[in-house]
Amino acid sequence: MSSYYPRTKDLTRTRKSVTDSPPSSPSYTDKNYRHERLSRYDSTGENATDKPMGRTSSYTRRETRLAALNKQEQDSTAKDYKKMYTEALQENERLKSRLHDSKQELVKIRSQLEKVAQRQDRMSERSTVLETEKREKQALEKRVTDMEEEIKVLTELKSDNQRLKDENGALIRVISKLSK
Repeated sequence: MSSYYPRTKDLTRTRKSVTDSPPSSPSYTDKNYRHERLSRYDSTGENATDKPMGRTSSYTRRETRLAALNKQEQDSTAKDYKKMYTEALQENERLKSRLHDSKQELVKIRSQLEKVAQRQDRMSERSTVLETEKREKQALEKRVTDMEEEIKVLTELKSDNQRLKDENGALIRVISKLSK
């Protein structure tokens, strides 16, 4: 019986902790208390401490205890799975919203990039047009200078032509005076 003394001592501790906890939420110690109480009685409802301790009764009690613990673990893991599932759903929704936000931001950035690219295209077109205009301007300036030089040559030729006409007229007069 001395081996049972610490057990009852633990049982009183368990009973105290059960009375301390709120009745609406069954605690782990409350389940242990029920398990302890069930394991002390055999299938006939007699107290197991009244009978001599046999190997089968201790084995049965141990099996009952293990079954109760396994059931508790299964209940807690089922709750854990449910909790993990809800947490995963919440995380999934949060990630979906972040993905949606990122997609919106990507669309906005792409539109900005497209605008910048269009500006650069316009600028490059403008620069191409400016370069083309610059080349045309240089070509026209060269033509103008060439024409100016041709005009100078033409004016020189006109003046030479006029001088030659004057000399020719003078020679014709001299020849006509000599021939008379």
